[in-house]
Amino acid sequence: MMIKISLAAQHLVKRYGGVTALADGGLEVRAGEVLALMGANGSGKSTLSKIITGVVAPDEGQLLLDDREVVFSSPQAAQRSGIVEVYQELSLIPDMSVAENIWLTHEPVTWPGIVRKRELLARTKELLDLFAGTISSSLQPDAPVRTLPPDEKQIVEILKALSLQPRIMFLDEATASLDSRQVERLFELMARWKAQGMALVFVSHRMEEIFRIADRATVLRSGKTVGSVEIARSNEQELVDMMIERGAVSRYIKRSAEREPRSTAPARLRVENMRTEVLRDVSLSLHAGELLGLGGLRGQGQNEILLAIFGAIPFSGTVELAEQRVNFTHPRQAMRKGVAYVPGDRSSEGLLPLRSILENLQLPSWMRYGPVLKLGKAREDAARIAKDLNVVMGSLDAPVSSLSGGNAQKVVLGKWLLREPQVLLLDDPTKGVDVDAKGEIYKILADLRERGTAIILYSSDDEELLGLCDRVLVLHDGKVQAELVGSTLTRSELVTASMGTERKSSV
Repeated sequence: MMIKISLAAQHLVKRYGGVTALADGGLEVRAGEVLALMGANGSGKSTLSKIITGVVAPDEGQLLLDDREVVFSSPQAAQRSGIVEVYQELSLIPDMSVAENIWLTHEPVTWPGIVRKRELLARTKELLDLFAGTISSSLQPDAPVRTLPPDEKQIVEILKALSLQPRIMFLDEATASLDSRQVERLFELMARWKAQGMALVFVSHRMEEIFRIADRATVLRSGKTVGSVEIARSNEQELVDMMIERGAVSRYIKRSAEREPRSTAPARLRVENMRTEVLRDVSLSLHAGELLGLGGLRGQGQNEILLAIFGAIPFSGTVELAEQRVNFTHPRQAMRKGVAYVPGDRSSEGLLPLRSILENLQLPSWMRYGPVLKLGKAREDAARIAKDLNVVMGSLDAPVSSLSGGNAQKVVLGKWLLREPQVLLLDDPTKGVDVDAKGEIYKILADLRERGTAIILYSSDDEELLGLCDRVLVLHDGKVQAELVGSTLTRSELVTASMGTERKSSV
């Protein structure tokens, strides 16, 4: 019997300036099944999902809903066609109640437009009862969302999508914040929804969940859909092999084997048993002149490691800098000890867009130029670092918002390089920049290593980690799943560890 395809995405392309986020993306979503959407970091999963759910518009390709071409100009347009997404990065409004968040924009109202409060609370209670026995008594319809723990916020996010009565639901890492009982209940509900004819697209970093709940898997690699398989006829190794680029492994093995070992250099940084709300007993060491990578799928604790070392979030455990124990409770303390942090979102965290390039470059360093500001010296130093980094600009007095993405990222790096850091923490520094700018940033990192700077790099680009780093720690669920070095520093090993599995020995 022919299974009806509810929605088909065909040959979708999305470019951001010189960066192609999706080169040829596609999938088929069938009514009454769970489709796993899989791919390594940077494969295009998120972009494909955003196009289908109306968050971004494609540059090429088409969407077919029940064999008719559709164009979604917004998430609301997709929702009107029955397509919703449960976001990993929550879309909830903290100061509104659970009920208000769930029913926002489609509240039960009387004819003059007055919200039927009693009905709103009752219908919210019915939805919350779907997770009865797995949530606390404080999760009530009138509870402010800001008071809820992460797992219950995620449940509210799921119920918010469900309240729209969707026919196609995307679940983007929806289990990441849930405990085991809540995951069990979600899977029970997914089986019920599937039996009712709903189509579910499931994104998860846990391979065991995919094999438990999914019927099929569609795999993306390097911005292209490379195939779909029936889960019952597949295995973990086949899916991992689909996610990696054939021919890349030997290239990276050769490259990593040629690197000069750094373990004999003095230990610049040591972390022991670091724990946060996300991290679980993470330990690492970093040597002078070493570039240590943090790998794994997004949201596994990489950012928390960098923030904790920089004193930006609380943690338990120990940190030693140059064999001296430190306890940074504020980034200012870390900066004084030669630690620098380049954030992942340059627009909101790394730059002041309305201020000049000069002001941005000197942002962490103005105090160095005396109680009476030596502006000439500050300008001289800023001009030097801008030249070293080949920042293409009109003048130092131009607003930093006038720069291209690549040049703006060089300014984010440059403001810290002016301080000549001993330890440099990088959170996805080449995200959203073009190929040429990436190459220049890579040269900067190579120069820093030659000078003895110790660098920790998180990157969402697996090839970047494999091509640049001496070692890569792969994180999964807040702990180090694997340490890759030498002959194990390959894309195959990286993807396998990212999914929380261990490669089976061929012996």
